[in-house]
This record gives sequence, C-alpha cells and structure tokens, in this order.
Amino acid sequence: MKKTLWFIGLMFVAAAAQAAVQGKEVSYSANGTTLKGYIAWDDAQQGKRPGILVVHEWWGHNEYARMRARMLAQQGYTALAVDMYGDGKQAHHPDDAGKFASEVSKNAALAKSRFDAAYKLLGKERTVDAGNIAAIGYCFGGSVVLNMARIGEPLKAVVSFHGGLGTAAPAEAGKVQARVASFTGEADPMIPAAQVDAFRQEMDKAGVTYKAVTYPGAKHAFTNPDADKFGQQFKLPLAYDAAADKASWDAGMAFLAEAFKAK
Repeated sequence: MKKTLWFIGLMFVAAAAQAAVQGKEVSYSANGTTLKGYIAWDDAQQGKRPGILVVHEWWGHNEYARMRARMLAQQGYTALAVDMYGDGKQAHHPDDAGKFASEVSKNAALAKSRFDAAYKLLGKERTVDAGNIAAIGYCFGGSVVLNMARIGEPLKAVVSFHGGLGTAAPAEAGKVQARVASFTGEADPMIPAAQVDAFRQEMDKAGVTYKAVTYPGAKHAFTNPDADKFGQQFKLPLAYDAAADKASWDAGMAFLAEAFKAK
C-alpha cells in the first residue's frame, strides 16, 4: 500500500512539474499585417523574469520554434516564438522558404517593424521584466537577431544558432547594445570559415562583447532533429548533430544568464 501511494505521489509530482510550463497562441500586428506567435512561461515561478524572443528558421513559425520557446520557459524565462512572415505562414519547400525569407531579409524596415512588434508584445506580458529582453534565432532567425543587434535594438543579448553572418550593414562602434553570440558548424557550406572570420573582425572593430563558436563536423541546421529529413528530401547540406546541438544550447544558456546578470 505504501509503495502504491509513493508511486501515485511520484506521478503526481512529475505531472505537476510538466504542467508548470504553459503556452498560449497570440496574435499581434505590424503595419497592418497580422502576426501569429506563441508565448511560453513557467506558471510555477513567481514574479517577473527576463523575456526571450525566438526567431524561426526559414521554414517559418512552426513547432520547432515553439519547442525552443518551451525549453526557454523551463530555464526560467518567458519566451515568445515570433512570426516574421505574417499570418503564421510556413514553407514546405525550399523555394517557398527562400522566397519568404528574402522578402523580409531584403526589407530592413519591414524586418525591424515586425521584430519591434514582437518585442513590445513580450514586454507587456505580466511575467516579463521589460528591461531585460534578449533574442535567439535559428538559420534565417539567427541572421535576423544578429541584424537587430547591429542596428542597436535594446536587447541584453542575441544568440544565433547556424545563422548567416554576412551583412551589408556591419556593426558600428557604440551602436550595438546587445552582447552577441554565434554558433555555427565548421562543415556548413552556407557559412564558410571566411564568413566567420569576417564576423569576428566586424565584432572586434565595433567593440562588441561577443562569442563566435564553430563545431567540427557540424553542418547547417545542426540543432534541428528534422534536418536529416529535410536534407535528404531536398538534397540540401543539412544534418542534425546531437552533440553540437547540446553544446550550443548549453553555451547559449550560459551566455544569456551572464548577459542578464551584467549591469
């Protein structure tokens, strides 16, 4: 009987811990375009906490971005998986993904307006300390958050996971407010070593506090468990790398924690 009660109690505790992370879909807008996001937080945690914006891959706002938001909630943050394409639009083929990503990437004002709309929405959440907001992004999203740092968005930190590092508007001294981290794969042909070197030189010249890490053998999209499937289906140099995924996540979380502690 005691063993049965102990087991029931254990299951109850496990269920309660699982239920602590909550999620909700949200709609917001920028310049007349409806954007559909997802907010995750731990309702067992009291008080306000830092907020993190999660910018999706070129596939659009999907379950992967939401999963990362929930993982951030488990770390004690409130996270908003944003929508940079509008109406929660998703791509299911690289041609469409490239088109959607290009529409945003080539229009700096559009990208900023949609990012700012998400920033304002997150800052108004009751669980968020509006003075402590950071952003992370994957692939396309990694490039987005880096560019937001370059233009001086009021972020504590940005973390890019296999995001492109090239830019037509490099960071300028005194303009970047965020600490910056980039995690890329050494075997990623989309982000060659020359681009990583140029990024380091850019950050050094602008006086940015940054970290740029490359993982041996890791290809593009190394954090996404579906990368192998996409790579095979569309004949792209994509591959999941569990070791690089864990290492970059742990390093990213440590980087964020340090940034939020800094004055």
